[in-house]
Amino acid sequence: MRVRVKKRILDRYERTAEGGVVIDVAARRVEDLYEDFDKTAPYHRKDLDPDLADYLGDCVREIGRADFLIRFTLERQLSDDLVRRIRGSVNSFFLYRRELEQASVRKMLRVSVGMLVAGVMLLGLSLWLPGRFYFTGEGVAFPGRILVEGLTIVAWVAIWESLVRFLLTWPPQIRRIRLYGRIAAASVLVKNHEGGDGEKKVLY
Repeated sequence: MRVRVKKRILDRYERTAEGGVVIDVAARRVEDLYEDFDKTAPYHRKDLDPDLADYLGDCVREIGRADFLIRFTLERQLSDDLVRRIRGSVNSFFLYRRELEQASVRKMLRVSVGMLVAGVMLLGLSLWLPGRFYFTGEGVAFPGRILVEGLTIVAWVAIWESLVRFLLTWPPQIRRIRLYGRIAAASVLVKNHEGGDGEKKVLY
């Protein structure tokens, strides 16, 4: 059943002669592909439009492991230099996203390991204290138990939080890193509506 569902999804996309999936993006102007935050920045330094970036990510998730290329269709024919800039901007944008995600993974690992180590140390301390000190006597037993039980609770919370961070955060981050890498490495086709001589293919 899963294979049939995946086949129906792939049937929605046009295919290349080699059998690869074509992810189509149509726009009136080159400017429509980019975020309009910095109007003076060159295209290879501008961020892609957020809706476009999300659309590409959704499509690549949908097609799974199938080979694909990205085809931009614009109203007018573009120069070779502008086509190269579009190609470079797609590549650099998703490489940058991948680097941010990798940095986030490294930070998450540092925090998780730190919390795990702290939790284990606190747990050891909570087990060591009762044998080292005798929390007995007038006004001592109750505060002593509170201290030991508090350390035990904090220790288990830290250990649990570190495991939750690792087990729940790590897998989706790794998937996003692979996703951004695939899009950054994709083939890019840029053409105008008329096709023909206006079609230019740029491979990464």
